[in-house]
Amino acid sequence: MQQDMDKLTRTIRLIEKQVQGFDLAGVTEVSKKHDPYRVLISCILSLRTKDEVTAEASKRLFKVAHTPSKMVKLPESTIQRLIYPVGFYRNKAKVIVDVSRRIIEDFGGRVPATQEDLLTLRGVGLKTANLVLGLGYNIASICVDTHVHKISNRLGWCATPTPEQTEKRLQKLVPEKYWIRLNTFLVAFGQRICTSISPRCSACYVTSLCKKVGLKRYR
Repeated sequence: MQQDMDKLTRTIRLIEKQVQGFDLAGVTEVSKKHDPYRVLISCILSLRTKDEVTAEASKRLFKVAHTPSKMVKLPESTIQRLIYPVGFYRNKAKVIVDVSRRIIEDFGGRVPATQEDLLTLRGVGLKTANLVLGLGYNIASICVDTHVHKISNRLGWCATPTPEQTEKRLQKLVPEKYWIRLNTFLVAFGQRICTSISPRCSACYVTSLCKKVGLKRYR
């Protein structure tokens, strides 16, 4: 058991070392402001949108409005213009206004700091809720997106069919001190090294520690 834990910890450290200097996800860059509202809105913008597009759209939007009270004063057309060309920008503008209004009316203008309350907000799922808790509030949480789910199963850490099940398994396996930043470095790793199709195993720092579950072709 201890041997397995040592292997897992070593794997995490090597992956984190390999992605140093890689471009970070747009939401991660926004989180450097330590503002849960900015993290929340950036997460909403990031759905089906490239990281660089999310980052630039977030910058434009937050220059004009970076609090719920300022956001609800903007016409939806203005928000649409500021966040374009993120995916589904018209619908996201509506969601941003609705979420901002809910935060004001139901939570005293402060982004809720519990998963239960965050999930009541329009457009907020488990992934977004955990990112807000971790990156916005520094509350230990594991955000499992497609990269984290794929890599965790490929490495052999778990054998879970859904991200929700992967999250529960990782909570039992991964030391809590890695929870918040796990998503950040696994996303970068998944984008550049452990890709969905033809991953770069020859360049991977953890190839000897990886079970390569489900892999038939790799470089």
